[in-house]
Amino acid sequence: MTRRPDVLPADDRLIVALDVPDVLRGLELAQTLGDSVSFYKIGLGMLTGGGLALANELKAEMGKRIFLDMKFFDIPATVEAAVRGVARFDLDFLTVHGDPHVVRAAREGAAGSGLKILAVTILTALDRSDLDAGMIVPGDMADIVTERAARAFEAGADGVIASPQEAAGIRALPQAKGRLIVTPGVRPAGAAVDDQKRIATPEAAIRDGADHIVIGRPIWAAADPRAAAQAVLTALAG
Repeated sequence: MTRRPDVLPADDRLIVALDVPDVLRGLELAQTLGDSVSFYKIGLGMLTGGGLALANELKAEMGKRIFLDMKFFDIPATVEAAVRGVARFDLDFLTVHGDPHVVRAAREGAAGSGLKILAVTILTALDRSDLDAGMIVPGDMADIVTERAARAFEAGADGVIASPQEAAGIRALPQAKGRLIVTPGVRPAGAAVDDQKRIATPEAAIRDGADHIVIGRPIWAAADPRAAAQAVLTALAG
């Protein structure tokens, strides 16, 4: 098939979050997006709707890369066992919370596989008032995120999840060399903020050091999801 000259090819830097109710909706969206998207995120919201089955189908049948966003957090033995189970599925990325004991256990569970462990720093839907309500250590949000990233890298994380507003600070860390920075909370110019609180545009996130950006609603909830994905690809290409 000859690609239309005005259609941009998929860019692995863009990860589309399949935050839809079930496998059928996920497959329909992937088919609609076609070769505009090569990397998908499947999270907890999809888990009971057949998320692992969808991940396997997208990977094996459509050749897509898969980011499983489970945010595991538990005692080390449980995290290690859970990650070992996920590693059997030949997926690409898996999230765990960025506490060092969790990261170390996840690394043990992923040993011998190609699964990359990404450590969550502070969720992009949270701000300083949320941290205060949760009795999290006082201080500047960016400083806390950067310190959590440094500790996660030291514990063996392949990368971290952080908002695009902290990407530059994390990229400047000596420990960040050769590690991934993946940024949710990315919104194209003019898009609704929704429940995100620490956001930036796709091009700003990449410029500040992100390797991958995660975008959900601005693409899957668009009247024309493929056109919305193409608009993001245009921004990244520029």
